[in-house]
Formats: sequence, C-alpha cells, structure tokens
Amino acid sequence: MIDLERAGQFLRVRHDGILATIKRDGRPQLSNILYFVDDDGRVRISVTQTRAKTHNLRRDPRASLHVQGRDRYEYLVAEGTAELLEGEGLKEALRHYYRKVRGEHPNWAEYDAAMVSEQRLLLSISVDRAYGQLR
Repeated sequence: MIDLERAGQFLRVRHDGILATIKRDGRPQLSNILYFVDDDGRVRISVTQTRAKTHNLRRDPRASLHVQGRDRYEYLVAEGTAELLEGEGLKEALRHYYRKVRGEHPNWAEYDAAMVSEQRLLLSISVDRAYGQLR
C-alpha cells in the first residue's frame, strides 16, 4: 500500500490514466481517460451518459485508476468509490474540469453546448486506497 498523501502528490502532476470499472459479468472494463485531482483530493473525470463506464458505475460504484509514471516500472493504482455529478452545478463543474486539464476555453458558450450535446457528466472518485511502485 502507498500512503494516500504520497499517492495524491503523484496523481496531481499527471492527467492521463486508465479507469477500470466492473462489467455486469464481473470482468473489468478499461477506458483511457483524462483526469485531475481537485482540492478535496477526489479524482474528477468527464464522462458521457451513454458509455459503458458510466453504466457500470451506476450499477457498481467501485473504480480503480491506473496512472503510469516516468517509465513502465513506475505506476500507481488508486481505488475508490465513484459518484456522478448531474443536474444543478454540472455546467460550472465541467468548466472547472476543463480549466484544470486544458486551460481556458476560447468560447465557453460553444463548450457548454457541446457538453449538453455529448450528454457529459462529471465523475468524482474518492481515493481510499493506493498501491503501485513509486520512486
């Protein structure tokens, strides 16, 4: 196991990872994702209503995030429980997500419209346990 403070430091300097959720048959479902760690220590990921990972997490909120380090031998897996942010506050939460992973958007009205069209939600995952190989 890795200390959660050290895990948070590792996660904060990266933004690419692989999210693992649990399929209906119990097998893992993996997705390449972009994420950031918010001030409250939770991992935030933009997802859509229609994707397998969203359906999986509605059924079973357990999630694992694999993040690669500087080489193939350095990595971290963060395990936690997922919550989906929908409805009120979603627009601002998605804007906050974009700012953290990409910076300022040149046209926020266009961005907001795309988020509605794509049926975007914001996934928030607690970091309850972590393991891996850090240097």
